[in-house]
Amino acid sequence: MSEINQENRKALIIGCGIAGPAVAMFLKKAGVESIVYESDQQPDHFSGLFLNVARNGLRVLDELNVSDQIKQHGIALHAMRMLNGKGKHLGDIGQPSGQPQGYTILRGTLNKILRDEAIRQGIPIMYGKKLVAIANNTETEVTVQFDDGTSETGQFLVACDGIHSRTRKIVLPAAPEPTYTGLLSFGGVQQNRSVRNEAGVQTMVFGKKAFFGYMVREQSETYWFGNMEYPGKPTRRALMNIPQEQWRRTLDGLYADDIAPIPDIIRSNQQEIGIFPIYDMPPVPQWHHRSVVLIGDAVHATSPNAGQGASMAVEDAMMLGKCIRDIPNIQHAFAAFQAIRRERVERIVKYSRTIGQRKHATNPVQVFFRDLMMPIFLKAANKDAHTWMYDFRIDWNEKVHA
Repeated sequence: MSEINQENRKALIIGCGIAGPAVAMFLKKAGVESIVYESDQQPDHFSGLFLNVARNGLRVLDELNVSDQIKQHGIALHAMRMLNGKGKHLGDIGQPSGQPQGYTILRGTLNKILRDEAIRQGIPIMYGKKLVAIANNTETEVTVQFDDGTSETGQFLVACDGIHSRTRKIVLPAAPEPTYTGLLSFGGVQQNRSVRNEAGVQTMVFGKKAFFGYMVREQSETYWFGNMEYPGKPTRRALMNIPQEQWRRTLDGLYADDIAPIPDIIRSNQQEIGIFPIYDMPPVPQWHHRSVVLIGDAVHATSPNAGQGASMAVEDAMMLGKCIRDIPNIQHAFAAFQAIRRERVERIVKYSRTIGQRKHATNPVQVFFRDLMMPIFLKAANKDAHTWMYDFRIDWNEKVHA
């Protein structure tokens, strides 16, 4: 039998990003103690740039009593305003005076909020624990080995170690590799009083050479980002080895002829520019093997275009907690988790990639049809065409059946 010992249940969690602390807290609510293992030597409060926690993700985080902190530290996103490269208004998603569609927050801040709450709940987080091997993986327990020579055994393991998951490569060696979308994401945060603040509105511009977006906090703090085509299969390490001054020249050339305030944002930026290659995951046939299950970016990483990566991760965390709580047989619990989540997350990954492709029309014919069709697309989006994504709800008190 592969049922969890109800007297001494222990989970090992690999990765302390967004999914790791969240699943640890939901497992605790389900009566399962866990330990989170992170390969970094210490918390990185400045990891990544910023992200969107959509309203479906906020509902999940409200169950963990951290949504108010996200609202306090984030920027309420009410509407996205779309402009073409000449400044023509193509349409909006949402209403500036309506309810927030989500909150834009620094990734490091979101990570810290989740870590701090996990620690407050008594969940151990161990740093400097890089997974190197899974020495034993049966239907009743799993043993992992770390690069510091230590090992640990638990009843099951939850892999939250991201798109380039070491766990996935070990337990699911036949799983597809992440796919490079052909685009880079870059951006930063700066103080810039010359950029007009329109509360709750994120401006998105289909520039002449590349896409650009920005949003302003009340303190004149501008969050900005862009996308550009980039050949090959770059790694983040390789991109960050390129001098910052070279990136500044590249971005200045991309946006020099675009509408205000884009050139000013680029030229006045004195902070470090974050550069990230955009990968996503093709459908992974199997999300679990014996006593190991993958969640979040480790199994269904999405490009950032739909603003759903963090929300999907915490949805996974909540649903896995429910499955473990309600289905004693661990393999059946993992199978139920995959069956419940798979269609939704694969649809979001596909949708997000489609949005990314729309951003990069460059020749006149593509631009003409994009500008022609975009208002129609945005009008449809405002007629509840995306309720399937943003109004999705998970009820913690609803029982899961195998």
